[in-house]
Amino acid sequence: EAFLAREAEMCYAVMAHVTDYDVWHTSESPVTVEMVIEILKRNTRTAQEAVRKLARSPKPARDCECESALASALITDPARVPPETKAKLRLLVGKYLK
Repeated sequence: EAFLAREAEMCYAVMAHVTDYDVWHTSESPVTVEMVIEILKRNTRTAQEAVRKLARSPKPARDCECESALASALITDPARVPPETKAKLRLLVGKYLK
């Protein structure tokens, strides 16, 4: 996903949530399926709230290279790209096909 996000000039971050670690942690008691499911539900609520907050947040200024990752990737002369192809690709590379 990180490579695809970069190709789409999108910033990318991972939000990972742990459910249990008893498999490798020798000093902890084993967990039950019910415990894992409860933690998974809690993690789901946390992730949903994070996405809601992100959606309501103002768009941050971008000062990273992601914004122009495709600038040197397209070598076809934009004049040679058919209008229907430009229309299909507009969302991702429209700024480079003018």
